[in-house]
Amino acid sequence: MDKANLQTALSTAGLGRIVKDLEYIARPSIRLLATPVNESTLKPGASKLGGIPDLPSGLVWPAWKGVPMSFIAQIHLDDLQAYDEEKALPRQGMLWFFYDAKQETYGADPADRGGWKTFFLEGDLTKLQRTPAPEKLPDESRFKACSASFANEITLAQQPELEIPNFDWTDAEQGSYEKLLSTFPNPTDHAAIHHRLLGNPDTLQDDMRQECQLASHGVADADDPRADELSKGAMGWRLLFQVDSDEHAGMQWENAGMLYFWIKKDDLQKHQFDDTWLVLQSE
Repeated sequence: MDKANLQTALSTAGLGRIVKDLEYIARPSIRLLATPVNESTLKPGASKLGGIPDLPSGLVWPAWKGVPMSFIAQIHLDDLQAYDEEKALPRQGMLWFFYDAKQETYGADPADRGGWKTFFLEGDLTKLQRTPAPEKLPDESRFKACSASFANEITLAQQPELEIPNFDWTDAEQGSYEKLLSTFPNPTDHAAIHHRLLGNPDTLQDDMRQECQLASHGVADADDPRADELSKGAMGWRLLFQVDSDEHAGMQWENAGMLYFWIKKDDLQKHQFDDTWLVLQSE
């Protein structure tokens, strides 16, 4: 769905007046479509979900509390050039994502820091080596390889009141918008698996940006005296990578949940990926 069709959908839903706010609530995203694959057919450095990573020499497989992490995905950034409408990601290089093999890291506690890893390499990718998982990684924490293809996608904010300055929607408009979201962009796609880079997240619980801001600064409780001042920076976070539960890859995050890797906008602009924050939400 492009912006013209989105405007039509809003008007059809009786939301023509809020088209004025599209710049705040509609964000381009890169959909990742995962297809089960024989991993031996993938070239080293190919974008993929699950399987085993292709790592540069010297990069040590990360661990958390003495247990090797689960490998989640690697993204060859060259593959995204045609889809990154905002030009937000580096034009070249590779991103790797890892997560707590025991799935005990949720992101609400400052002590969760270190329960995931995001690596970025901008240099030579010709010497990547397919790296078998450490023996100590539990079998249930190893995921099936899926090739990755990409597509453009428009995403809508689920809590528009957080995005729009001088929010002025009526109760009726908010109700109509929530109804639209419940099947957006269409019922079939809405029920599908949603892995994506950038854009608005498919939030299953509360908005995560304040949680990222507080926990990443060592604050676990909104009643903490530091919370009010820190909260002013919550909108400086944006979604980097959303990973859905996916039976094809053998990924199940709690009860049909999702992993969300968040990054500070300034860090994304500087291509600094070593200080992301992760949140796990489930229904």
